[in-house]
Amino acid sequence: MKRKIGGKMISVAAAATFALSLATSGFAADTIKIGVAGPHSGDLASYGLPSVNAAKLVAEKVNADGGINGKQIELLIEDDVCKPEVATNTATKLVSAGVDVVLGHICSGATKAALPIYNNASILVMSPSATNPDLTKSGEYPNFFRTIAPDDAQAKVDVDFALNTLGYTKIAVVHDKGDYGKGFAEFAKKYLEDSGKAEVVLFEGVTPGAVDYSAIVQKIKRSGAEAVMFGGYHPEASKIISMMKKKRLKADFISDDGVKDQTFIKVAGEDAEGAYASGPKDTAGNPLAKMAVQEHKDTFASDPGAFYQNAYSAMLAMVNAIKAADSTELMALKTALQNEKVDTPVGNIYFNEQGDAVGVGFSVYQVQDGVFVEM
Repeated sequence: MKRKIGGKMISVAAAATFALSLATSGFAADTIKIGVAGPHSGDLASYGLPSVNAAKLVAEKVNADGGINGKQIELLIEDDVCKPEVATNTATKLVSAGVDVVLGHICSGATKAALPIYNNASILVMSPSATNPDLTKSGEYPNFFRTIAPDDAQAKVDVDFALNTLGYTKIAVVHDKGDYGKGFAEFAKKYLEDSGKAEVVLFEGVTPGAVDYSAIVQKIKRSGAEAVMFGGYHPEASKIISMMKKKRLKADFISDDGVKDQTFIKVAGEDAEGAYASGPKDTAGNPLAKMAVQEHKDTFASDPGAFYQNAYSAMLAMVNAIKAADSTELMALKTALQNEKVDTPVGNIYFNEQGDAVGVGFSVYQVQDGVFVEM
C-alpha cells in the first residue's frame, strides 16, 4: 500500500509498517524513494549510466528547491546488466527496499522480466528506452510508462527511409533474437512486405555475443541484398558491419536506437562510417534540452550518452506527477501523467492510456566523420 504524501496512513497495518520502517531506517519515511534500474556495468553500460546521471541531476535540483511537497528524493540505484534474469532480482530488491517509483529499466527484455514484480506491488515504472510495443499495447503492465516511442513507430521510420530515400528494393533483415531486436525486425519485415516496393531477401537471427559473424554476412551476400536492417544492440552490430567491410559486402547498414550510440562508432571504428541508425528526434533546439545537456557537461565533464534526455524527461514527468497527485499511489500517478502536461527536454508531453508519451518520435541518423548526424 502506498502512502499519501503529507496525508494520513491508509490503514492500521500500513501505519504499523510505516512506524517500523521509521524506527529501523531513521529517515526512510521522510523521503520519496526513486529506483534507477538499468545496465550500469558490462557491454551495455553506455545505455544505462546516462539515466543514472539524469536521475542524479534532477534529484539534486528538486531537493535543493525543497523537494516534492516537502519530501526529499532518495535514489536507489541498481544494476541489471540488461539481462532479464538479473532484472527480476533487481526489481525484487527495489520493491523490498520500499521504492515508490522506478526510472528504468533500459532494455526491453529486462524491462519485461521486471514489470510483473513492480505491478504486483503497484509501483509505477517509467523507462527512457524500452521500446518493445507489447510493453504498453498488450495491457499486461498498467504500471508501465515510457518517454520514447515504440518499435513499430521506429521500424516504420527506418523502412520509409530505406524505401523512399535510399530507394532499395532488396533488403535483408537480421536480428539478435531478443525481445527488442527481434520485435523491431519483425515490424520492419512486415512494413517492407506490406509496402509492395521491396523484397525481404533474408530474415534471420544471430546469437548475441558470438565471436564470428562471417556466416550471416555470407548469407547476406548470397541473398543479393542492397541493404541490411538490423534489430539489436551495438556489440553485435559493430561486429557484423566490420565483417561486412572485411568481406567487401557493398550493402548499406540500417539499424535501431540500440545501435545509435557513440560506443558503436568507437568499437566499429572506420567501419561505422556511412551506417544508418534511428533514434529519438534531435531536440537540440529545445531550451530544456540545452539546459540538461549543459548540466551534464558542467557536472560530469562529458557529453551525455544514449537516452539521457529521455531519462531526464522521465524524472521530470514522475516528479511532476507525484507533486500534482500529492501521492505515490499508482492510480493517482497514472491520472496525473495522463492529464498533466509537463515541459521536458523531449518536448511538452503527457501520456496516453496505454502509457506511451504523446509528442515524441524517431529520426534516422547517419555516421559521418565519426558522429551521428540527423538525416
